[in-house]
Amino acid sequence: MPSIKNGRYVVVGGASLLGSHVGKQLLDGGASEVVLLDNLSLGSTSAIEDLLEDKRCTFLRADMIRLNELLDPFKGAAGVFSVAGFLGGPMLANPWMGLDVNVRGVQNVLEACRVQGVGKVVFSSTSGVYGKMGKEPNSEESPFAWQALPPGLILYSGSKVIGEGLCRLYHQQHGIDYAALRYTALYGEKQHKRAIDMTRVVNAWERIRAGQPPIVEGDGTQVADFIYVGDVARANLLAMESSTSGSYNVASGRDTSFNEIIDALLKACGSDLKPEHNVDSAKIANVVEAKMGFSIEKAKRELGWEPTVDIQDGMRRLVAWLDKDAAKSA
Repeated sequence: MPSIKNGRYVVVGGASLLGSHVGKQLLDGGASEVVLLDNLSLGSTSAIEDLLEDKRCTFLRADMIRLNELLDPFKGAAGVFSVAGFLGGPMLANPWMGLDVNVRGVQNVLEACRVQGVGKVVFSSTSGVYGKMGKEPNSEESPFAWQALPPGLILYSGSKVIGEGLCRLYHQQHGIDYAALRYTALYGEKQHKRAIDMTRVVNAWERIRAGQPPIVEGDGTQVADFIYVGDVARANLLAMESSTSGSYNVASGRDTSFNEIIDALLKACGSDLKPEHNVDSAKIANVVEAKMGFSIEKAKRELGWEPTVDIQDGMRRLVAWLDKDAAKSA
């Protein structure tokens, strides 16, 4: 399998939250060339300005739903990171485009890899492929229980199931190795506001900095699995270097309630405000879970990966970046 050091890599969705962190770790790992490819429909080059100061890193504006725009950038690449995709909220707003990106776009990435002889793809999937949580632990063999999901999340999660299926198809028919990494709720520096759970966290930070109490929807006991983006980027690199192909949970493995998240956020902000609890039924919501219990044993065993940044440290890093970004924009 390819070694990151001295290799040429393409990150599709390179101006995104995760794409920018993957790009940074590739450069830190000694890659000879890193191409950050993005159509900038959701991101901007401001997220990668620091990376582009390195002469080994280049940005290319291109769209994964146009196969011809992928062929030249993929030539000579040791591996491709397929990060770009529509999330649940944008999918609900524009299902036609969302399905085009998450299905046809992924197929184009794989087809461009086949044409150009790229050996491996690391595909950004989601823990949403499990749908409604079942009995713990939720491992890579757990089924997709989609019946209880709202339509937007059915489309999003289903499109990621198809994406994984395409990876498996190209592996079997064309010998392209792959790793489909199933992320939970990503957060960290360069945070966007498109993921449902993290939108609430960023909104809470905005209220705290305005001297207003943060809002917690419901009683705050609902849980999510929050995973720091730097840990996820490291999983991407380890998956690229691994000799195995398959699907892997990339999660903290710890259920964290929204009350705990807001408490960590308040501490990171140095605030003694008390949260307010509220319910807004008009907002799109993830399925409320009392338990998740994602197993990360397969990733530990086959990739040698496990998370290193806990929620307290992660929230401190997020707040430091949000404060700095706000000061820069002022």
